[in-house]
Amino acid sequence: MSHHVAIVAYDGLCTFEFGCAIELFALERPELGVRWYSHAVCAVEPGPLRAMGGLTVHVPQGLDALAHADTIVIPGWRDRTEAPPAALVDALRAAHARGARICSICSGAYVLAYAGLLDGRQATTHWRYLDDLRTRFPRIGIDPSALYVEADGIVTSAGSAAGLDMLLHLVRSDFGADVANKVAQRLVIPAHRDGDQAQLVARPVPDAGVDTIARLMDQVRENIRAGHTVASMAADARLGTRTFQRKFKERTGLAPLAWLVRERVALAAQLLESRPQLAIDAIADLAGLGSAESLRRHFRAHGLAPPGRYRRERSDRVISA
Repeated sequence: MSHHVAIVAYDGLCTFEFGCAIELFALERPELGVRWYSHAVCAVEPGPLRAMGGLTVHVPQGLDALAHADTIVIPGWRDRTEAPPAALVDALRAAHARGARICSICSGAYVLAYAGLLDGRQATTHWRYLDDLRTRFPRIGIDPSALYVEADGIVTSAGSAAGLDMLLHLVRSDFGADVANKVAQRLVIPAHRDGDQAQLVARPVPDAGVDTIARLMDQVRENIRAGHTVASMAADARLGTRTFQRKFKERTGLAPLAWLVRERVALAAQLLESRPQLAIDAIADLAGLGSAESLRRHFRAHGLAPPGRYRRERSDRVISA
């Protein structure tokens, strides 16, 4: 049986967030060679449902379809001051109790908050709503900078586009890095942005002209084994060291060396999943981390299992083709 995803629809539907969930889970992807998700769209109330942009959505299934879902996605919510209908709250609580994974995009975190599913857990939402969410629901542990947060089978994401990062994270968890990378390639988006990457950076849009930081990042990824330093990266970007560090953090929300380590760890994790024949020392070398001991240390610092166990666990979790 394929992994079944239920996407919640409601009157006043957030069209972009809904479209992200449809794009990830409803399209057939025979080129991936895996048994892809099955899906259902579940209406909170009788339709037709109005959606942002003057659209109307006709949804044949109701909330009873949530009872069979392995994953439930809540694509935003129409009004953060409005509690969701009791029927939706009951269905979500029942789904969580039986072990379903429940995810929200942007303001969809309010639905989970009203249902009490975020009490005592870490969560996030769009940066504009963080203070309001904290005030209304003080029992939630708010992460103010994360793109997405996973806690006890509940995953919340920041603003709209961060929902794509979260949904790709789900694909990566279910199918492994190679499949997630192919999906990202088809979407023409970055294959991996860590959940704890800053959602609000000082200058999200680069200056006009050549984006030297983005070009430098591409160059480093292509030759990630090299002995990159702040000074060498600054020289490659044709910037002074202090200017480079400032611009890099404005561009990414991270210091250059922190970003470099994160890229190397992400590559090592991908290689552990996709190259089972490679020894851990070889993977550490290919990822630019030097040795198995260095790889273990960086995995631990990033909250990951030791490399050998990470490989076994990912192998066990990947859905069979």
